[in-house]
Order: sequence, then structure tokens, then C-alpha cells
Amino acid sequence: MQNRNQLIATEGYPFIALFGFVTLVFALLGWGFLTLALLGLTLFTVYFFRNPERVVPVGDNLIVAPADGKVIYVGEAYEERYFKEQVTKISIFMNVFNVHVNRVPCDGKVVDMFYHKGGFLNASLDKASLENEQAGILMETENGQKILFVQIAGLVARRIVTYPVVGDLLKVGMRYGLIRFGSRVDIYLPSSCDVQVTLGEKTVAAETVLGTFA
Repeated sequence: MQNRNQLIATEGYPFIALFGFVTLVFALLGWGFLTLALLGLTLFTVYFFRNPERVVPVGDNLIVAPADGKVIYVGEAYEERYFKEQVTKISIFMNVFNVHVNRVPCDGKVVDMFYHKGGFLNASLDKASLENEQAGILMETENGQKILFVQIAGLVARRIVTYPVVGDLLKVGMRYGLIRFGSRVDIYLPSSCDVQVTLGEKTVAAETVLGTFA
């Protein structure tokens, strides 16, 4: 998987270029109010697609947050696609002001992936995990532990981007994708994991420790 260390996520370039071009046209036409409005939209788009560096914590068996945002669920859930049993689920909601570049939560190998073309309910709702557009990665650590993390589109989001393919070896903290304009990420862990986040806690992708593998 190629390196993606640009300060602005490449997926944002077309939007920034488009809004910047329209802003320039309006400025040349002397349309002051519209120029300022489009300039604001251009700057917000640059801000939205920011891709900051992160410092990954050091430790054994750590699981870090795959997304910036707020923890809206921590608890048990039945995962029917891969685990087929009760597991620990952590959901992180990203609003439009959060960084939307997603990070790998631990070292491991991509053993399977899926994409579900669903709807666009409010991503903070529980049923969004079942009904919304989503893309998931099942990864296995060198110790045989499995972890599933799922990007879920929200009301505004209409495009999920996922970089890895099956067979890729991923390192904790790597950028693995993004969701445009508001969304959430669900993480499914073995129930034996020690969870270290609480409901309502703010997370920073690649830096906040969600828990540890047993």
C-alpha cells in the first residue's frame, strides 16, 4: 500500500481545485459576496481534508482509535459476518469538523474485506451499523487475534475510500482510508480485550488507546 503522508488528503484535491477555480471566476467578475462565500467554502474544504501526522503510543497489544471523533457506543454486540458471536463493539462518530482520514488500529494482515451499498441514515443512530453504506476490513494479528473495523457513511457522506487490499500487511497508525463529510467507524474486538475508553470520550486517530488484546 503506497505512502499517503501528504498534509492534505489527495481525495480532496478535486474539490479544492473546483471551489478555488469558481472563487477566482467570481472574483474576476466582481461578485464580492459570492467570492467571499466560495472562498470560505474552499478554505473549509482544505480544512476538512487535512491529513495531520500522529504519534502512535508504544506498548504491547495496543489497539488505537481508527478515527477522530466521539465514542457513541461501548459494549457487547453480536457480529454476524465474521465472528458469529458476542464481541466487544466500539463506535466512533465523526462530525464534519473532525479529521476524516482513518488509521489502522493495530498491526496485522488483511484477511478479508467487504462493501455494502446501503442508505445514508444519521451515522449516530444504532441502525446505521446495519443499513448505511459501509466498507469493512477484517484483520488478523500475528498472534491470531481478529479485529474488524468498518467505515460507515452518514447523512452527508456519500463516498467511502479504502486503500488496502486482501493480503496487505498493515502497521498500527497507518492511514487506510477516509469518509467524505461526516460518518462513523465501528470496531469489533474479541470479548477478551481490555477496553480502556468510555462512552462520550473524544478520540484522536492513531493516538487514543481503545484497549488491549488479552
